[in-house]
Amino acid sequence: MRGVDYYELLGVGRNASTTEIKSAYRSLAKVMHPDAGGSSLTFRMLQEAYDTLRDPTLRRDYDRGWSFTRPHSPTAPTRPPRTGRTGRLRNFGEDPDFVPPKPSVDPDSLPWWHLVDVAQRVRYAPAAGPGHAPALAALCGWFFLLLPVIAVDFSPLTLTLWLLVVAAAAVAAFRLVRRYLTATKADRRFATEVDAGAVHGTTDDRPCERLTADLLSRYLTRLPGARIFHGLAWPGSVFADVDHAVLCGRRLVLIESKSWLPGHYAAEDDGTLWRNGHPFRGGGMRLPRSLAVYRKLLPWLDIRTVLLVYPSRAGEITTEEPADTLIPPMTPAQFVAEVGDWLAEDPATVDREALRLLVAQVVPITRAS
Repeated sequence: MRGVDYYELLGVGRNASTTEIKSAYRSLAKVMHPDAGGSSLTFRMLQEAYDTLRDPTLRRDYDRGWSFTRPHSPTAPTRPPRTGRTGRLRNFGEDPDFVPPKPSVDPDSLPWWHLVDVAQRVRYAPAAGPGHAPALAALCGWFFLLLPVIAVDFSPLTLTLWLLVVAAAAVAAFRLVRRYLTATKADRRFATEVDAGAVHGTTDDRPCERLTADLLSRYLTRLPGARIFHGLAWPGSVFADVDHAVLCGRRLVLIESKSWLPGHYAAEDDGTLWRNGHPFRGGGMRLPRSLAVYRKLLPWLDIRTVLLVYPSRAGEITTEEPADTLIPPMTPAQFVAEVGDWLAEDPATVDREALRLLVAQVVPITRAS
């Protein structure tokens, strides 16, 4: 297909062996196949790239088409195409021994970090009862109603009427206190049975997922109401269709972790990805469908998506600023700053029903793939 660098699409070098090409194809096919959430067009490109590069004759013809020769010198040596905004030569092959560095963000650079009261008590919404303030107010009111009985000499009729008022107030206060105690027990039971911790689920074995899990635990758990999920399934699925999610208040962010080639990534409103000014076809993602599925499952939540990108070899990942598209690619530092600030609008609230539904979608360890 014209305009597509098959080596870049597969993530291999131009001198890659047939075995390396086959291995790269199998790895990408698992995530780019339409059944795994990829698009049929992207998968066809991947299949075409593999079919071309595994055949020596087709590969030789393809390399000739991509080679650059000097004018009037048919014997001049070939060179790989220039890509990116700077025109620098790039080696597009991934480094199997490369481990992305652990993201580190200076908390002093985060405006929301010091505005959050980490000791703030978690509030479950919607509230299960009237809260402690009405109950205490009723008890105090009932107490003050009794004072005139002690201080004033009433006639028998007035005293009877007054005692009736006091009795009615006592019944109201008792009901409020009972509702408060019932709500307190319900919150404790919910915390024990459903909200047992800030993190639910486990990550995959991919290094980028482990890095994201560490990032979420180190920074977003500063929000008392933040609940982190690893490996969420779509309703009716038994696979981990969403890498990570964070719920705080009535806001939810869905996250995919990707290990891609260094470069500058951007996205359009329709979800089209660009790398170094060129359409990026080096990997698929499930976020568009995940967003649609979870908006249907949790219609009362404000849901957004983020594509966290880590380098697959030595080099730097950069993204657009600000990332205001539907599915923006982000660096870890950008994610902590922007998404952390977004979630910190309501840092200590946990939505009961949303949490219950999300916990039910966490894929158990034995079912993870």
